[in-house]
Amino acid sequence: MDFRDNVVLKEHFTFLVADADGQADRGVHGLYNRDTRLLKRYAWRWLASGEHAFQTLVAESPRPDLFHAHYALIAGPSQLLAVRRRLRAAADGLVDELEVENTSLERRSLSIELEVEGEFADLFEARGWHHMERPESETQVEDDRLSLRHTARDGVTQGVALRFDALAAARPDGADWELSLAPGERVAVRVELRVHNPLDDPPAAAMSYEAWRASFAGLPAAPDARVLARAIDDLRALLLFMPEGPVPAAGIPWFVAAFGRDALISAHMLLPHRPDVAEGTLRYLAAHQGQVAEDFRAEAPGKILHEVRYGELSRLGTVPHARYFGTVDATPLFLMLLEAHRQAVGHDGLVRALRPAWEAALAWLVGDGDGDGDGFIEFTPAAHGSGLRVQSWKDSGDSMSHADGSLAEGALAVSEVQGYAYAAFRAAATWYTLLGDGAAAEAWRLRADTLRERFHQAFWLDDLDTYAMALDGEKRPLQVRNSDAGQLLWSGIVPASHAGRLVASLLGPATWSGWGLRTLGLGEHRYNPVSYHNGSVWPHDTALFAAGLDAYGYRSEARLVRDAVYALAAAQRDLRLPELVAGYERDERPPVPYPVACRPQAWDAAALVFLLGLGAP
Repeated sequence: MDFRDNVVLKEHFTFLVADADGQADRGVHGLYNRDTRLLKRYAWRWLASGEHAFQTLVAESPRPDLFHAHYALIAGPSQLLAVRRRLRAAADGLVDELEVENTSLERRSLSIELEVEGEFADLFEARGWHHMERPESETQVEDDRLSLRHTARDGVTQGVALRFDALAAARPDGADWELSLAPGERVAVRVELRVHNPLDDPPAAAMSYEAWRASFAGLPAAPDARVLARAIDDLRALLLFMPEGPVPAAGIPWFVAAFGRDALISAHMLLPHRPDVAEGTLRYLAAHQGQVAEDFRAEAPGKILHEVRYGELSRLGTVPHARYFGTVDATPLFLMLLEAHRQAVGHDGLVRALRPAWEAALAWLVGDGDGDGDGFIEFTPAAHGSGLRVQSWKDSGDSMSHADGSLAEGALAVSEVQGYAYAAFRAAATWYTLLGDGAAAEAWRLRADTLRERFHQAFWLDDLDTYAMALDGEKRPLQVRNSDAGQLLWSGIVPASHAGRLVASLLGPATWSGWGLRTLGLGEHRYNPVSYHNGSVWPHDTALFAAGLDAYGYRSEARLVRDAVYALAAAQRDLRLPELVAGYERDERPPVPYPVACRPQAWDAAALVFLLGLGAP
């Protein structure tokens, strides 16, 4: 399946995935809420007498909660029947409105069918990762209503209720309309769908698209205004309105959840325009911070979580994702975002309010986060089938390799995580200075300086003019060209004396594709341009590199990267930056897609805002 062909509509935790015509009837399509695919089929059929079939003349989503379509029956030079559709997603369901019109000079009959099929499967099942046997959903038909309901093994009952207009004949798998229209006559058809899920809470303090757009009115001119407008609307759509404040969901369809790493980076990229997103993300993650040592969930005191899932598999404990902490980088990114928020708002109120959380996070970094006490932040891969083997942002199991292609083993110290920790330690020094604790401030400043010096000694690859992607369990560097090194400029851990060599290496032909940084350099043993992390280009990763270029004074290079990322978005049919694209060299041909890349993706949409701030004080 090619996710580029999907229409996605979302509000809060409810989202619909359909094909380009707005029909959800195969593959990953369906209606989802809180990590459950409630319906796997929601599709219209138009049945007119004669040999001609309806065709789609218009199918467009002006913003991520609306879909408009025009379906037409055409014979010869003229349209006979038209179905104009307006579909809107809300936090608690859908409203689907059709206007059926006879534009011919004769009376016309039309049969309309709406096909509905419940599933109530865990999202991990929809993704093809697990399978559970479950009975068919219970259905109840009553006049103009259809209800579907399922009770999971843990006793949670979820349902979908559809209410049709008076012309409909409801049935257990949808509804029928039999219409006879005089010339020029119009008939309205309406479906209201409501989600019933005891695990779902209504959005807290949701905001309008108009108010959200207004907050970005002061941005500099974008290389492509259409791309920026799409990104801003997508960012509003991806918000989860939690009691602690707005938190960006990572992406559709697989990541409509609170993800530590993705939310933290996305919120960082939206500063200074939306400090409320940063605050909501920080407060939410602080409220769900690790409290105990628990191997199954990879939890530890002070650790910031990776993700929260509500599906049946998570609730039953089949998978650890009800509160999963299998991430090594969310904790230092939490601290980086807190300092960025302080700088953006000009006061330390949130730093003071979240002091217990950030002190616990610092304790994790220098304690459990550095399991062998060597001063580097590491993770131990989870056992097969029990969690993530790689717990940095390149979290596919084959992403960490040596030059000969062999996979790294043992506890891994990934390069960019050391950069995050460096920035976090510097932030801690600033906070303790503000709090009047000079001794603690100096201790954290010294720890940061020591990490920077030791990192360069252990990771710098003089023959490649770059940094090793990681150290393996035996402290052997992964001597491959990689994009992680670009993020080191963003965190500031690179000595100025070596920044020029690193920049030249990253913008060289092995790593720079013309669309962005290759995750693994051209010519490396495991390089594959159409892979998840072994040669593909991730726009958010490239954007962080651009920010690092800007911070080190490489302004023209930063603009080159910014323009490439905007061009990549402009080359997409939907004007969205996908989660990733293939690593082929840029030429006169369009970028090669990674077909199941999520779109929209929060940190990619946020990157388009973030890149416009390059060069700002």
